[in-house]
Amino acid sequence: MLLHQQFVRSAKKYKKKLAIKDKTTKSNVTYEKALIGALILSKKFNKYDKGYIGIMIPTSAGCALASVETLMSGRVPVMINYSTGAQENAIYAQEKCGFKTIIASKALLDKIGCPVMDGMVLIEDIMKGITTGEKLKAALKAKLPVNMILNSIHKGDEDDNAAILFTSGSEKDPKVVQITHRNISSNIISICDHVGIHASDVMLASLVFFHVFGLTVNLWVTFVKGMTMVTHANPTDFQTISNIAREEAPTVMVGTPSFFWGYLQKSEPGDFKSLRIIVSGADKCPDALRDGYRKKHGVTLLEGYGTTETSPVISTNSLEYNRPGSTGKVIPGVEVRIEHLETDKVCKPGEVGKILVKGDLVMKGYLGAPELTAESIVDGWYNTGDMGFLDEDGYLWHSGRFKRFVKTGGEMVSLVKVENVMEQHLPEGVSCCIVEIPDEIKGAIIVAAVTKEINKIAILRKMGKELPNIALPRQFFVLEEMPIMGTGKIDFRSVTELVNDKVNNPDAN
Repeated sequence: MLLHQQFVRSAKKYKKKLAIKDKTTKSNVTYEKALIGALILSKKFNKYDKGYIGIMIPTSAGCALASVETLMSGRVPVMINYSTGAQENAIYAQEKCGFKTIIASKALLDKIGCPVMDGMVLIEDIMKGITTGEKLKAALKAKLPVNMILNSIHKGDEDDNAAILFTSGSEKDPKVVQITHRNISSNIISICDHVGIHASDVMLASLVFFHVFGLTVNLWVTFVKGMTMVTHANPTDFQTISNIAREEAPTVMVGTPSFFWGYLQKSEPGDFKSLRIIVSGADKCPDALRDGYRKKHGVTLLEGYGTTETSPVISTNSLEYNRPGSTGKVIPGVEVRIEHLETDKVCKPGEVGKILVKGDLVMKGYLGAPELTAESIVDGWYNTGDMGFLDEDGYLWHSGRFKRFVKTGGEMVSLVKVENVMEQHLPEGVSCCIVEIPDEIKGAIIVAAVTKEINKIAILRKMGKELPNIALPRQFFVLEEMPIMGTGKIDFRSVTELVNDKVNNPDAN
């Protein structure tokens, strides 16, 4: 399935239906109008260099359609992270992918204080330059039969790139990930079959499209299935999104725990009650968060798991098969193997090991990095870099990044597990992040960053009933605001740097 061609099919089938309800710009776009706009702009994009086009527009009708139009013109969208260091990220993307043109939003640039860079073309200027003749020509073309429209736009192959994305960079510099039409379309088919998403559903799309979770589930699931997407440009605008949920009655929503916490705190009881499917991913989902949504809104918050390199969804709980604490059952068409860390033998149920994934969802590879690709994908199996296990019933349990395991006292300690235990005993409104810091004698020690002062002795006493002594944090540091990335993930690298700074410069704190 070619994504831009499936968009055309959906647009023709559901032409009078709302494709996008953009709450930021207060505009409603039907599928027919979306198709006309896509036909106009795909022609305009033909004047830019072939290959890649950068997209730096917030979650909106504009960003969704720019992604489609880029593909229709035979080019590949490079989704640029504008939430942290927009200018640096744009330059990084241009250098890594070798392109010049970036379609950007002036409103966004003004808001984040990013200058108009060399190669940037403002979407507002493009829209102003559309003539009446171009509109009429596209409107007539949109009336043609589906096959005639498909023959007039770029065709391509399922193994062509559908998007260039960048890994979060929470641990090191972002990697450049090539995601194909086959990757995303296979993931969409599996997700929708697994959790039950239909054309009649309404998607509350608040995630950024430069993150694979938002790109696949918010944008492409909507267009492939012919759903309505309700967009808002800022996922951290917790009050507004809670209001939108109450007013628009969406039925499907995905997000990250940090965002879902914000919505829970700012919402009124029942604001999210219309949601039939609500899935948390990108980070572990605490029990308290699940309980909060059940009590306040009467909905079941499900947990899923994926990676940028797997387009992204690997497993997710569903209403039919839900085991809280796990990341659910592996979605159809995907294989997961748990390998022993040292022997590479397949682990028994319940035994923690490396999570390997195989299937059409696995990326083409890292752009310009064949050695890194060969290291990550062996015989079709992608090494996620995560640790976990499958239980007797086939539910996948995520134990954390391999890099979030510490060898201490001769044993491997999961920092994620330590976090999970600590969260259960923290006062309401306090969050934590467990990291390791260098120690000249012990090599590394486990420390806790918390958002408020706590009774450390009482917390450690309670944690000691569930964890061995070697897994207990040796020090506590207060970070009033936990560093969060634009994708909603905790920025572990920044947390570690802040904690290290406090350790090395105690007088400055």
